[in-house]
Order: sequence, then C-alpha cells, then structure tokens
Amino acid sequence: MFKLFTKILSAGLILWTGISFAEEGVNIFNEPRKAPIRAFTHQSGQHLKFSDFKGDFVLAHFWSRDCGPCVRELKTLNTFYNDMAGKGIRLVLLSPSGEWRSANEQKRFLKKYGAPDVPFYTDDGGRLAGDFGIFSRPHTVLINQQGEEIGRIRGSAKWNDPRVEEYIAKLKLKNFN
Repeated sequence: MFKLFTKILSAGLILWTGISFAEEGVNIFNEPRKAPIRAFTHQSGQHLKFSDFKGDFVLAHFWSRDCGPCVRELKTLNTFYNDMAGKGIRLVLLSPSGEWRSANEQKRFLKKYGAPDVPFYTDDGGRLAGDFGIFSRPHTVLINQQGEEIGRIRGSAKWNDPRVEEYIAKLKLKNFN
C-alpha cells in the first residue's frame, strides 16, 4: 500500500511540476498598463526604451548575477531566445548596471553559464526595475506589441520547455491589437 501511495504521489508531483508554469507565478492583467519610459542600456552602449521595440512582443527579464535561480535558468533562456528568433518575440535580459565592470565581463559571465547568444541590457542603478515595482529576481514583464505591460512572470521558468514557448506565443497572438 505504501509503494502505491508513493507512486501516486510521485506521478502527481511530476504532473504538477509540468503545469506549474501556467498556474503559479504568472499574472496576466485584465487591462494593459503603460510601461515605464525609463531608458536601459544595450550591450553596445545604446540607450533604449520599450517603445523602441513596438511591433514585437517583449519579455523584459530582470535578473541578477547574485541570484542562484537566475543563473540556473540562463541556459534555458538561451534556448528560448534562439527558438523565438524571427517570430516577433524579443527577450530583453536586464541586470542592474552596478553588477558589471564592463560589457565584456557580462558577456563572459553569460557565456560561462550557457547564454552566449542572448543580447544583454543593463538597468542603470536598478531604477527601471523600481519603476515596475520589482524588488526580487527573476521577474519577467510581458509587454505587448504596442509597448504596454500585459502581465508578469514571477520566479523561474523552464524557458526551453515547448509548453512555455507555446504559452508565450499564444500570449503574443492574443495581445496583438
């Protein structure tokens, strides 16, 4: 009887883990919100705003090099980035500017942890995260093609999971006005 109970519990946990992305940590708003207009910096040094990405569905992924879950998901973010390339879905990987001495340091860090392809951006002093009211990481803000915030994902995700990619693609289609 104990073995049967253990198998049922294990199966339940496996199923729960598979759907946890869709049920936990995701908050889709009833109405879009204006995204902050504060600029952030591309790895090239170019200053950008979310309005510069109008027409694309943007995942603004706030992370930190000192955040274990953030670092662990970098490899899956790299896969997600490559899988979404050319599909109108843009990944904006944002970390606080004070964590890095240079763009080369950040580039080496991302390569070391499996995300060599993802373009990276810095948030000057963490002010953009503050404008969004984000004080923990990882935290992903979903921005529709009109530059409006439509929801958030709190915590980590298995970004390379086909179900996650499908979920994001469906959000993009649903929020195209």
